[in-house]
Amino acid sequence: MKVLLAHKFYYRRGGADIYTIDLQTELEKRGHQVAVFAMQHRKNHASPWSKYFVSEIDFNPRRPGKLIKALYRPLFSLEVYRKFTQLLKDFKPDVVHLNNIHTQISPLIARIAHKKGIKVVWTLHDHKLLCPRYDCMLHGRPCERCFKGSKWQAFKNKCIKNSLVGSLVGTLEALFWSQKRLEKYTDKFICPSKFIKAQMIKGGFNAEKLVHINNFVSVVPTEQKVAKKAQYCYVGRISPEKGVETLLEVAKDLPYPLKIMGTGPQYEVFKQKYAPYSQIEFMGFCDSATVYKTISQSKFIVQPSECYENNPLTVIESLLLNTPVLGANIGGIPELINTPEKGMLFEPWDQEDLQLKMADMMGKENQNITPPKEFTMEHYYNKLLEVYKD
Repeated sequence: MKVLLAHKFYYRRGGADIYTIDLQTELEKRGHQVAVFAMQHRKNHASPWSKYFVSEIDFNPRRPGKLIKALYRPLFSLEVYRKFTQLLKDFKPDVVHLNNIHTQISPLIARIAHKKGIKVVWTLHDHKLLCPRYDCMLHGRPCERCFKGSKWQAFKNKCIKNSLVGSLVGTLEALFWSQKRLEKYTDKFICPSKFIKAQMIKGGFNAEKLVHINNFVSVVPTEQKVAKKAQYCYVGRISPEKGVETLLEVAKDLPYPLKIMGTGPQYEVFKQKYAPYSQIEFMGFCDSATVYKTISQSKFIVQPSECYENNPLTVIESLLLNTPVLGANIGGIPELINTPEKGMLFEPWDQEDLQLKMADMMGKENQNITPPKEFTMEHYYNKLLEVYKD
C-alpha cells in the first residue's frame, strides 16, 4: 500500500512528531511505500520527499512580507496547493494520512486529496478541530466554549499566545475550515483516546467517522522487574498547562529525589527557582535511552497535567516499562490508569491530594504490570490497516 503521511514538522519535537516519524518507519518495515509532506525546517530529518515540503512560515511582525504569507497559508496557499498536488501526481498514494497540519501547512490538503478520490484518514493528536487554540485552555483552566459556540471567542479572549493577530489567524482558520467541511473531506478520524472521541462527538462530529485506536510507542513491553530506586520522575514539556509547577511546589517539601526530564518555556525559570532544593534534578532534554532507563529505575512517574491530555505517550511508555503512574484525573489520563497496579489518580491543581498520593506510592512495593498489548505497534498496525482498507 502507498501511504502519504502529512505532518507540519519532520523532526522529533514532540509526541505527534515522534508518532509520525515512527509510523513511517514501521509502515516501511512492513513493506508499504511511504511518502512525507511537511514544512521545511533546519532540524528536519533528511528525506527524499523534501523537495515537496512547503517553505517555513514566519509570524515575526518585523518581517511584514513573510507575516502576510503566514497569515494566508492556513486558508489558502498557492505553494501548498502546487506542491501537494504534484506530490499526489508523482506518488499516487492509496491513503493520505493527516496528522497536525493546521497553520504551518493547511487543511487545504484534505480537500485536494478528497477531490482526487483518495482516502483521507486524520489522527487527532489534540483538540485543534474543536478549539482554535488546540488545547482547550483559557486563563489556566480547561475551556469548551468553542465546541458549539462561536469561534470568535478565541479572538475576543486572545486565546492564542495572548496575541490578537495570532488569535485572529486561528479564529479565521477555524471558521473557514469548519466542522462541516472537514467531515466532508475526511473519511475517518482516528481518536487515540476514548476521551477525545467523546469530545469530538460533544463538539458535533459524526460518531460514525470516529474510530478509537490507542497510540503506540516503540518501547518493547517487559514483565521483567527492574530494581527500583527511591525516586520518581517527570517526563515532558515544561509549560504551564502541564502542571509542572504544582508538582514542584509539592516536591520541594518532600525528601524523595525527583528527576525532571524535558525542556520548555518555564524550564530556566523553574531550574533557578528550585535550585535550593537538592532533591530536585533538572536533567533537560534527554535521549530515549536515558528516559527509558530513568523511568525503569523510578518507583513511579508523575503526569500532573492541568489540561485535556489526549493519550500521553509518556504514560504508555511507563506502563510498558513496568513503572506505575501517578496521574492527574483529567482528559485521557484516567482511562490509562484503570487498575491498581498501573498507579493512582489525583485531582489536578490539588497539591494536598498530590502530596498524599506521592507518599502513598513511594511507600508501596511495586507490583508487576501486565504489559498492555493495546499500546504495541503490532496491535496499532492491525487496527490502522483496517481503517486504511475500510
